[in-house]
Amino acid sequence: MTQEELDALLNDGTSEQQTQEDIQPDTEELPQKDQMPSKFRIEQDTLWPPPPPNAEHKVIHQLDDVTQDSEAKASQTFDKLEVINNAGGVIEESLSEFEKFINSQEEMLQKLHKKFPDFHTFSQKLEEIQHIKEVLKTITNNIQDISNAALEAMDIMQYQDIHRQKIERVINVMRSLAKYMNSLFESKIDDSKRVSSAVHIEGDNTENVLNEEDIEKLVSSLSNNQ
Repeated sequence: MTQEELDALLNDGTSEQQTQEDIQPDTEELPQKDQMPSKFRIEQDTLWPPPPPNAEHKVIHQLDDVTQDSEAKASQTFDKLEVINNAGGVIEESLSEFEKFINSQEEMLQKLHKKFPDFHTFSQKLEEIQHIKEVLKTITNNIQDISNAALEAMDIMQYQDIHRQKIERVINVMRSLAKYMNSLFESKIDDSKRVSSAVHIEGDNTENVLNEEDIEKLVSSLSNNQ
């Protein structure tokens, strides 16, 4: 006999001795069995129990958050790279204007230097212009490298969409498996109408199960009380 069957037998034996005045309403709140533990830590060596199904451990919820967050950050990164690329184009156009001006100044100084070869100021200015042109060329090359790197990074960011599609495919497979498992284990009997199962059954390795001798003593004591 199980503990539940013993409780039922005790209640049946003492119900005739109780009066309406002895019955007091039970106002004590019962602990919620379905309440999630507030503190749960997953230990590496612990295989059971599994983590509670809260928002922190729901796999599909976590994957959805990953795809949404990564997609938002990827979009922001793409926008920043586009700003860098556009700024590089504007700088290149501005440098081309500087280059035109320097070339015109160089042409004018060359004419003056030919006309006044003994005037060393013109030759010095021509040397300075050559140095400025080299610096300008270096800046132009660096700006082009930055623009090219930004374009390459924008192309690489397209893999983010591929990764998102892969994660969504995994989510769809997991959702299909969840629906299949729910369909596989569903029952035509509602849980509220289902007979509760015994906590302990004869043969279990526990001391809460009564043997035949204990049952006979219990029945005898109940008969004497009546």
